[in-house]
Amino acid sequence: MAIIATSSGSTNFEPIPTGNYLARCYSMVHLGTIEENILGTLKSLNKVRITWELPTELKVFKEENGEQPMVISKEFTLSLHEKATLRSFLKNWRGKDFTDEEAKAFDIEKLVGAPCMLNVTHKTKKDGSGVYAEIGSVSTLPKGLTCPEQINESFIFTYDNFDEEKFNKLPDFMKNKMVNSVEYKITKSGGQEFESPKAEEEHDDLPF
Repeated sequence: MAIIATSSGSTNFEPIPTGNYLARCYSMVHLGTIEENILGTLKSLNKVRITWELPTELKVFKEENGEQPMVISKEFTLSLHEKATLRSFLKNWRGKDFTDEEAKAFDIEKLVGAPCMLNVTHKTKKDGSGVYAEIGSVSTLPKGLTCPEQINESFIFTYDNFDEEKFNKLPDFMKNKMVNSVEYKITKSGGQEFESPKAEEEHDDLPF
């Protein structure tokens, strides 16, 4: 389906150093409507996980694969409400805001393959064991600067056309989230509807 809108990897890897990087989106995974604890309150949010490769930052993770680009991910609520995190992020990526008509339904699958500039920052892990990399901001590419061609194969996962093989390729921490989503339960029940919490809008009072 079209994914319509109304940080990742093994802990054995060192975090991406802070700084600005050329990046290209290559993966879009619809996690589904899941419950999250937001500032002490349980909310049902329809989430998507977007992943970028950093094609100028190559590293050997597995000898048999040779050099591969470092990658970084971010989860968003699928909302283009004027105060939603995703809308603000996409506005900076596109270099322009959405029109009222565009904001009614924007297919974010169109972002796969699109280049940008990412600013990577570090945050301390909750257990104090170290730091992890996260996306601080995004922007369009500066004039005269081009991003290398995409290295990783594009990957899109949706529930409208559920692909078991693709699902099994996802890391366990993502699958563990997804099996508790409304969409996964409906898919596995053969499309049978059941009473479920309504996905809520995300506003700017939620942590970015």
